[in-house]
Amino acid sequence: MIIGIISDTHGSLNRPAAEALAGVDHIIHAGDVGAPDVITALEQIAPVTAVRGNTDGGYLAKKLPAVNMVTLAGITFYVLHDILVLDLDPVAAGVQVVVSGHTHRAEIRSTGAVLYLNPGSASQSRNGNGLSLARIDISQDGLKPEIVDLKG
Repeated sequence: MIIGIISDTHGSLNRPAAEALAGVDHIIHAGDVGAPDVITALEQIAPVTAVRGNTDGGYLAKKLPAVNMVTLAGITFYVLHDILVLDLDPVAAGVQVVVSGHTHRAEIRSTGAVLYLNPGSASQSRNGNGLSLARIDISQDGLKPEIVDLKG
């Protein structure tokens, strides 16, 4: 199973991001969606689990939760926008992957049994960080996360 992870679209799903997500089995959006049309476009690619970010107001603030949890291929993902407000102990909660956004800086790191993943921003470069998203391949061999650079 391949999971696409995207964040900080800020109202726009660009062609490189859509192409990088083509063929994934599920998409996780870690907030700052920006417009309902982004979720609609992502749902044309694969089922979506999303949270709201600090810039998501109005309809999105009402529709999207601040945090979300989803289990895919036996792996439990905890999704929030800003890692600094992580409100649980992932190990105690049975979470294997914590997904966040907000910083516009892609990062993959492991702490014990938990993988922390920030896909970066798919729409706005900040502080020299390019546009990116992430993919996680879940197989019998475990988790294989990667950052996908969105050149273009």
